[in-house]
Amino acid sequence: MKVVDVERIVVDVPFTPRQQKITAREVYNWAILELCKVTTDSGHVGWGETVIHYTWARVTDASVEKVMGESPAKWMNDDSLGAGLQMALFDVVGKGLGAPVYELLGSKVRDWAPISWWSIDASPGDWAAEAQDAVAAGYTSIKLKPRPWWDIVAQVDAISKVVPPHFKLDLDANSTWQNAASAIPVIKKLEKYANVAMFESPIPQGDVLGNKQIRASINRPIAMHFGSPPYITNVREGVCDGYVVCAGKSQVLRQGILSAEAQLPFWLQLVGNGLTTTWAAHLGAVLTHATWPTITCVNLFSNQLIKTPIEVIGGYHKVPDGPGLGVEVDEEAVAEFKVPEDKIQACREKNELYDRPKPRIINSIVYPDGSCVHMAYTSQGYGYFGAGHGPAYVEGVRLEPWPDDGSAEWADLFARAQGHPVRERWQER
Repeated sequence: MKVVDVERIVVDVPFTPRQQKITAREVYNWAILELCKVTTDSGHVGWGETVIHYTWARVTDASVEKVMGESPAKWMNDDSLGAGLQMALFDVVGKGLGAPVYELLGSKVRDWAPISWWSIDASPGDWAAEAQDAVAAGYTSIKLKPRPWWDIVAQVDAISKVVPPHFKLDLDANSTWQNAASAIPVIKKLEKYANVAMFESPIPQGDVLGNKQIRASINRPIAMHFGSPPYITNVREGVCDGYVVCAGKSQVLRQGILSAEAQLPFWLQLVGNGLTTTWAAHLGAVLTHATWPTITCVNLFSNQLIKTPIEVIGGYHKVPDGPGLGVEVDEEAVAEFKVPEDKIQACREKNELYDRPKPRIINSIVYPDGSCVHMAYTSQGYGYFGAGHGPAYVEGVRLEPWPDDGSAEWADLFARAQGHPVRERWQER
């Protein structure tokens, strides 16, 4: 079996209506996927996908050249190929052997993989609606992104009022709670809610003493991305209760095995659509400590690009037993969402990745005292709050988006906010 063709297809799959609104402020371009279709001389076809503006590694022309004319098995363990191509090679090898991908990865330890719903920061009402959708879809948990520009207690309270007691919230502050002194009071407020299950990276992961202090002061698990602080330091000092594991196959298996040696659970975080979610299930099927629910963000997409959508029952989905990934790509849907080749070529000529226009939105953080901070992009907030320019938590704070309305007032404020967040008194518009 030799690789005779690698087709790379860029698709733009719309998010669900609510998520289109929520993600417009920051991760709007995660909807752009590159599908890899690998064909061998035996007639077998394998598929994989990459979120080109997020995934741990993109597929390159050099990656494609490396595998052409070669056995797919020779290169499938090479993480440097990029997400979509590596996934496709495993898929095609499995199909050639008549074996599911998990048999190529190790010994199967579970038939059903845990999975979680996901949302970036949003209003209490939008989060509550997302959680209700998650419950209706069979999920038992949701991973959420607390941010200093929302009242996290109000957000959690809104969700807790509309979900059953067993439905869990995993809260990832992405280090925006700054330090132990500011994070612990917030966490203590949130511990009063039984639905809150764990916290991820409440403060910078390299702050070993601060994270140890948080862990000793609260009664919920702390999750951290594997590798920071270094594994040995983490285990020796007892910095966290489990990991977030991501990257290519070889790295994932290494991190998963080391987590097992330390007796620490983890969740797989491999962002993508239906193919990526299935790939994550095969990886989780052979890793004993992949017991926390996987994060793939598949719930964002209006179409999973596979003929049989993933069914979640009681927070788990079935690991496919068919050859390769065990799912069939919906090529009609792929054709529907395919980005025209002339647009892709125009980007290549400029050495750019295809992208959506960046939404032009002024994001105003409004405080109860009437002050506000304007950001051109919410991504500015990480550096701003991380440096201590604003409080980690204020009761009653909210975000007021102001889309480009064509006015000179909007253009002037947006231009100023692009350089650095602008602080002033809040004025209703």
